[in-house]
Amino acid sequence: MEIPASRAGEQMRGLDLLAWIVLAIVLAVIVLVIWLMGSMPGHVARRRGHPWAEAVGVAGWITLIFGFVLWPIAMIWAYVDVPAKRTAEPRS
Repeated sequence: MEIPASRAGEQMRGLDLLAWIVLAIVLAVIVLVIWLMGSMPGHVARRRGHPWAEAVGVAGWITLIFGFVLWPIAMIWAYVDVPAKRTAEPRS
């Protein structure tokens, strides 16, 4: 049984619209994931009070250029605690 020519065009327009909506949602999710992953090291560093939080944040965004290859290094840097400077105690 064939679909009449007048109805075949209507069905295809609906599927085309659905495909465009799905494509827009997928692209929005990809952009959101990239934004979250780029900002995550800086957010973690600021929350933990890292002394170089801004540098960690910049490193997180620079990893976008390298395709997130160096992203684990930025996350490790965000979690590394810098040891406090010791004050020189006078020896008696």
